[in-house]
Formats: sequence, C-alpha cells, structure tokens
Amino acid sequence: MAKYYCILFDADNTLLDFDAAERKALAETLTQYGIEPSSETMETYRTINEGLWRQLEKGQIRREKLMNERFTRFLKEIGAAGNGAEMNRFYLNQLSTHPDLMAGNVLDVLHELAEVATMAVVTNGFDKVQSRRIKESGVAAFMEEVFVSERSDSEKPARKIFDTALRTLGVENRSHVLVVGDSLSSDIQGGINAGLDTCWLNRDHAENPGPIRPTYEINALEQLYPIVMEPDELARVGMKNRRHQV
Repeated sequence: MAKYYCILFDADNTLLDFDAAERKALAETLTQYGIEPSSETMETYRTINEGLWRQLEKGQIRREKLMNERFTRFLKEIGAAGNGAEMNRFYLNQLSTHPDLMAGNVLDVLHELAEVATMAVVTNGFDKVQSRRIKESGVAAFMEEVFVSERSDSEKPARKIFDTALRTLGVENRSHVLVVGDSLSSDIQGGINAGLDTCWLNRDHAENPGPIRPTYEINALEQLYPIVMEPDELARVGMKNRRHQV
C-alpha cells in the first residue's frame, strides 16, 4: 500500500520558475522608472530582497516591512530618487503576469501524480501574485487548493500554514503527507516543523550543508513516482483512474 496520499508542493523554483519571472518583472519595473536594468543593478535588488525574505522567514520582520522597504533600500543603494512603495506595487503587478513553469514536463508529472494523490500548493508570497501565476501556469488545475502565506498570515518554515492546509484538506494522518520543495530552510524545515515527511527537490545537485535533513532527495519531479506510487501504478503511468485504494 502506498504511503503518501497527500502531496504539498512549494511553488517557486519547484513548479514555477521564479528566477525567470523575477528577472522579467524586475527589468520591466526598472525600465518603467528610468533605471537601467543592468546585471549589476538587478543583482543589487536581489541581494536586498533575499536578505529581507530571510528575515521574514525567521520572524524577524513583518511582511509589510518587506514590501515597504525593499525598493526603498534599493533606490538608496544605487543612489537613485524614487518612491519605493510605488515601485513595489508596480513590480508585484508585473510579477503576477509571468507564470513561467520550471523547465521539463511539470504539468505532465502533476497530471500523473494527481491520479493517485490529493495535491495542494503551499507557498510563501503575496496572494494576488502567487494565485494568478499558479492559475495561469496550468498548475492550479491539478491542485485541490492553493495556500499562500499572505492569506494564511504565516510564512514557511512556520508550521501554521501547513496546519491550515491539512485542516482545510481534511487530512488527519500526517504520516500520509509529503512536502516537496527546493528550499531546505523554508520548505523542508517547514515540513519538519509540521511533523511531515519531506522531499528536497535538488535540481542542481547542491551539497546539503546540514543540519536540515529531508526524508528524500530528488533532482527531478519524475523521481516522485516511485516514492508516491505503488508498483502497479508505476507500471501504468500514462493511464487514468489509478487512485490509491484505501
């Protein structure tokens, strides 16, 4: 009997290509406000933004502070005038228009997994941005629900967003739930905090510096098949009506 009946997926850089979406939206934003979107300028923003997100995940700042300060700090760093809050609003709107999928056959894999498991997205980010990208990418068609940290008022790795997801999905036995994501500090630690098994999607074969240890490690989404599916289901990949028998 298969162990996992519910899969909770991260969104960015697990199913959706956030790096590509960010690159496009940031270039559009800088151009809109008369700033050359050079590689150096864009890297300055990313460094500031990633630092603030790390603080948010650790509970050191609030979401509102991140939104209000990232472009304000960026403008100060590059010595440019402008309204950081206004730039942030424009950037979020642009980001929502880029539903880039990760390379490979993401939707095909989700189609196969949806035949045997209940699936949902649990993602950090802003609701209007993430919900739109997930829907327009085609990912939402395979998900029972999408849980965004802004709406849940909880960022991974806190367990609250996972508790909210399981309660909404009606899942009581956590031993049958698998968390899948690319971030050790956010997705994997979050799953561990919620008492769930975890699967680290390590596409780049990066070294795990420890001490966060996932239950599984894969480098492609297709490698979830033998983890989630029963042997006879594996043999019938591509066929319909293969949902686990309980």
